[in-house]
Amino acid sequence: MDPNTPKPIHRLNEQGYELLVNAVVDYALYMLSPEGEIISWNAGAERIKGYSAEEAIGQHLSMFFTEEDRAANRPAHLIATALNTGRAQDEGWRVRRDGTRFWALAVMDVVRDHDGRIIGLAKITRDMTERHESELHLQGLRAQLFQAQKLEALGQLTGGMAHDFNNLLTVIIGASALAGRTQDPKRIKELLGSIHEAGLRGSHLTQHLLSFARQRDQQQQVVQLENTLHSAQMFFSQALPKGMTLELQLCPPLHPILVDPSQLEMTLLNLIFNARDAMEQDGSIVLRAENRTLTGEWDELTGEFLIISVRDSGSGIPPDVLPRIFEPFFTTKGLGKGTGLGLSQAYGFVRQHGGTIRVDSEPGRGTTMTLCLPALLYQAP
Repeated sequence: MDPNTPKPIHRLNEQGYELLVNAVVDYALYMLSPEGEIISWNAGAERIKGYSAEEAIGQHLSMFFTEEDRAANRPAHLIATALNTGRAQDEGWRVRRDGTRFWALAVMDVVRDHDGRIIGLAKITRDMTERHESELHLQGLRAQLFQAQKLEALGQLTGGMAHDFNNLLTVIIGASALAGRTQDPKRIKELLGSIHEAGLRGSHLTQHLLSFARQRDQQQQVVQLENTLHSAQMFFSQALPKGMTLELQLCPPLHPILVDPSQLEMTLLNLIFNARDAMEQDGSIVLRAENRTLTGEWDELTGEFLIISVRDSGSGIPPDVLPRIFEPFFTTKGLGKGTGLGLSQAYGFVRQHGGTIRVDSEPGRGTTMTLCLPALLYQAP
């Protein structure tokens, strides 16, 4: 045969397409009328949904949805979206013939004739139950790990807090004893003021500790960082030795951000723990927050961001260690002094929120860890 002779083009006829569609068993492939009535049915649809072609054809798409979704008019909304935009995608619970539920990933595309008129909808559904359950299990493990990290952090905080509470009690006991031995109204008023101030400080520390320790569902909300950091500065200081200081530098007005406050606080505390451990018993940690416009210089991020950095005056990170610091369970600390999860949690936190984390370190000159989080900007109507 002449190699230059064009090869014949094989085209599938209508029967060939039907055989092809019916050969697919991992996906439910079927056609709907523009009103949502089922007009074709493949073997994959029968395997996934449990209905034979005779049972399914002629029925409405809504038969596969849960009662809650039907009450919310979800099937009609999906059909309307597909007809208006040409395509609709959905993920959620569906119901099989035997009444059991499965997690479905569904795509619906408009089908047109040669004149461009809509003649139906092509529907593809895949059973994603195993993946969905795996994701739920993974979320549960992450929540447990996050809570375990908080408990570890609490163990480190309580030592400093016990010392602080002892000082507060000393003020309260001493001032109350002096108040009982004086008849001077002015002096009594001053002593009662000292007692009241110490009580308020103790109450604030306790409330912050309880809020931090409480196990709760992750929930994003708008955070104004000025208030958050001012409130947390005293709390974070409990993790530091007596000769170490935590300086707060803010460049207001700071952009608001949309985050889980508990996760943000845990991330910052992890960075402060690492800064503390990088120094001896004395030194300075600077916690700084400012707005910044990025144009692609950091991980190709562009737009308005909130930058939060933690800088220490420690020994710095060796170049051979630097590439591994965000690996889970990697740590250079001694046995029992760290899990190696703090920086991996910080990395996961910023990536989950569409940001990034940057590390600048030089042996002998300290380290700066910088979180970069997208700003939540409101547009005027």
